[in-house]
Amino acid sequence: MTDNTNVPAPEILDAEECWALLSQTGVGRLAVIADGHPDVFPVNYKVDGQSLVFRTGSGTKQQAIQSDAVVALEADAVSSQFGLAWSVVIKGKAQETTPTGPDLDEIRRALFPWQGVGQEHFIRITPESITGRRFTVSAPLLWQTPLDDATRAGFE
Repeated sequence: MTDNTNVPAPEILDAEECWALLSQTGVGRLAVIADGHPDVFPVNYKVDGQSLVFRTGSGTKQQAIQSDAVVALEADAVSSQFGLAWSVVIKGKAQETTPTGPDLDEIRRALFPWQGVGQEHFIRITPESITGRRFTVSAPLLWQTPLDDATRAGFE
């Protein structure tokens, strides 16, 4: 049994704080159901009002969105400097869209294709729920498991 008396409770974030944090980063993980199984893909996204927009090509993500438009997207960040980490999850409907309005150029610039070509579909996630947590990151010396060099490098 583990003694959790010294473990700080995560801070539950309200929707406004979640949107602010999502605006500070542009990379997340998109979860879809493909062929009856969950699958996860990295995507770069842009907050657009109270929704997220990302680009994709024809393939697994786009097919999953067409067949079952319920998705989840998770984004997070860790700051070893401030000893904080956060995670935000959006669950909702995804559908193909065409960015319009004054933010069109900004959205297109922010959503550059990582592979350079073939990302012609713009997908908008309209959330049904948004949840987030902020955590205090304990000093590695307090952890009960040893750190390997790769993990340690991530905190430096």
